[in-house]
Amino acid sequence: MDLSRLTYMANQIARNLAAQGEAQAIDLTMQHLRDFWDPRMRAAILAGDRAGLDPIARAAVERLEGLPGQG
Repeated sequence: MDLSRLTYMANQIARNLAAQGEAQAIDLTMQHLRDFWDPRMRAAILAGDRAGLDPIARAAVERLEGLPGQG
């Protein structure tokens, strides 16, 4: 899957969860990426340029990277 599409999707998830408050939105976005994204999708977003990610999505990807077996 194309990195620009993954970035778009991660940003959509983060924006939909932003009303929960920043900390909760970061955690929920990370959980969504971990639980519902295919391992290839996770690997691509972890390896790719994060410049296009919104702050919540970027923080969620960074947190995902810190999980065992993710990055």
